[in-house]
Amino acid sequence: MTNKVLVFCFLLCGIVIISAGNPNDEDVLPEFRNVRQLRNLGIEFAEYFRNISLEDLGISQLLGVEDLLCAADMTALITGLRSAEYWALKMIDAWGSIPSGLLTGNSYDLGNFDECLNIRKQIGQVRTIQGKYCFLSVSPAKLLGIETSLGTFRTATCFPASCSAVHMNAVMDQLMTKLLNVSGSSSGMSISEGSCQTRESEPLDGLTIFMIVMLAVMSCLVVFATLWDYFLVKDQAQLASIVKIFSARANSRALFRVVQSHSNPNVIDCLHGIRCLSLIWVITCHQYSASLISPHINLFSAATWLEQPFASFILHGFIAVDSFLVIGGFLVALIPLRLMDKTKGKLNVPMMYLHRIIRIAPLLAMAIVIHMKLMPLISDGPLFKGGYLGNAACRSGWYWTLLFVNNYTDAKCLGQSWYLSMDMQLYIISPIFLISLYKWGKKAAAGIFILILSLAACLFATMMVNNYSLMVTNATPGATEAAYYATHTHATPWLIGFLFGYFLHLSRGKKFQLSWVSVWSGWILCLAMIFTSLFALYPPSKWSDPSASTLAETSYYTFTRLGWALALCWVIFACVQGYGGLANSFLSSPLWQPLSRLSYSVFIWHMFFMEMNARSTRTNTYFSDYQMMLNIWSTFGFTVLFSYAMHLLIEAPFGGLDIFLRPKAKSSPIENQTTPLADKELRDPEEPRDPEVPEVPDVPKVPVEPTTSTLD
Repeated sequence: MTNKVLVFCFLLCGIVIISAGNPNDEDVLPEFRNVRQLRNLGIEFAEYFRNISLEDLGISQLLGVEDLLCAADMTALITGLRSAEYWALKMIDAWGSIPSGLLTGNSYDLGNFDECLNIRKQIGQVRTIQGKYCFLSVSPAKLLGIETSLGTFRTATCFPASCSAVHMNAVMDQLMTKLLNVSGSSSGMSISEGSCQTRESEPLDGLTIFMIVMLAVMSCLVVFATLWDYFLVKDQAQLASIVKIFSARANSRALFRVVQSHSNPNVIDCLHGIRCLSLIWVITCHQYSASLISPHINLFSAATWLEQPFASFILHGFIAVDSFLVIGGFLVALIPLRLMDKTKGKLNVPMMYLHRIIRIAPLLAMAIVIHMKLMPLISDGPLFKGGYLGNAACRSGWYWTLLFVNNYTDAKCLGQSWYLSMDMQLYIISPIFLISLYKWGKKAAAGIFILILSLAACLFATMMVNNYSLMVTNATPGATEAAYYATHTHATPWLIGFLFGYFLHLSRGKKFQLSWVSVWSGWILCLAMIFTSLFALYPPSKWSDPSASTLAETSYYTFTRLGWALALCWVIFACVQGYGGLANSFLSSPLWQPLSRLSYSVFIWHMFFMEMNARSTRTNTYFSDYQMMLNIWSTFGFTVLFSYAMHLLIEAPFGGLDIFLRPKAKSSPIENQTTPLADKELRDPEEPRDPEVPEVPDVPKVPVEPTTSTLD
């Protein structure tokens, strides 16, 4: 599971649970009555312990040192329960029970996590009993020996920390024998060591120490440079470059600089709004997907929610990725081509690559380390054992992410990083297109157009031949990897944006005189493509009637990538040419500019807060659109604050270091909208910025991938 992209995995797991949410009425009642026999497991456990000896548990028969420690602590617990000692009663009080809402999808009773872990009872001079929180997994089908529609659920238990899962399972086996006259594996109840947590923290390893030292050193440099800037520099024009790179004051001034719309004819202001709206869309889609790891008391409600029209905005949030690809291809063409006009066709390709690596890699590398090491240090909770879902993938294949090829592997360390890999791969081959366009002009453009059609045909053939489906109600294993993550099947929006950038480059300064009929026709066709992309699969994707054929779905995904990209190009064109009207006023608002510059950092960190919030919850949650909105804006707020801090500590300082690798060059105004570096004088006009890639609903079935290098 950890090798799949985060959000898609969440959705897949949720779908399996939801699919069992409508059992036959006549089958439920006897199953429900039988399961409710175990309503108060903690009380049953306490009563059972008050009337047995240690020998009855079978632990005393084991001879290991750990076995003896567990036996001694269990003896103390039995004694404490008989005498009603406070600490022993707290250990029982922390237990969960059979979850309420089994018939509405609830599969968790979290008990009281902190009550269990905070138990500390001094026994003698050298021994202390501490609480150990574990999940007891219960399978009603095995427990009752019948076919049942009630899925496996998990309830909290609390034992002495010296006892392993083997010891606890022996105790539960004895309890089940007493209550239901079943024993062994047939009981359907077991505790896994992987679900257990104690208050004891693991010692810091070398990588964690490195992360802490790195952040401490960068913090000291930023503080020192900021104080130097504030107290010793009167004229900002005289501020030394090395101080400007690290100064939080200078970087904040650049980040929050607001430039009035239309102040420069070379600036495409609407790109800020498009980027920010796409980023918010990505976060929204990812939040819905990530919520499936939360202990919802009404998870089956998601089945009916998926059939609502509003769900189409979430299920098809993958389109936000295409928005970032269009913007990325557009800027990769427009900025370097303008530079090549000034340099008579010369393009410093190695410096382009180096600048992109300096801008993107440091923050990505720090994100990998923080996801692996910082999350357990700053948060905990009943669902937090093992860290986030990509933890195993990070440990085994983190280098695939830093090599920007993880979209072709299973080692997706950060769920959203597949987009960064795809974006980097397209950026690497972009000099071939740029040089071809400069030398052969429209002939090269015709070749790129043929390539777009060929890649669209490749996607169509891939889905048709393999009978792939990406719909959440009928997803096919392997479809996401082949038809969504792969660069060669997802590059068409980027290439369309690239050709559009070439078109605007050729028509630079030209005013197209369009009649009102042409303008209205363009906007009507644009909106038609947008709404078709969102709702074309709405009726066929319903649970009650998943009627979309392979041909219909394949056509949808193939033509949506073309249609959405063309619609976005029209929006940009209309805004540039003065036909944007209200849309241009909204998208070009100066208020979008700070978030647009911070978008890469927000994209990198938003999944961190989503999962941390979901896993740190102590009580059951409720699924509804309103609750999702609360979670979305909570995640967004904390992400922006943390992204701002990481921008000052990592992104801006490392991104500005390339000023020492080349002569200072005057930056392009367009680049100012796309690069996240602290100060535009430090940016390279050769390298447009486009790292905010959404990976929204990370689910092999949902094209919305939760991930955003912009979206995922």
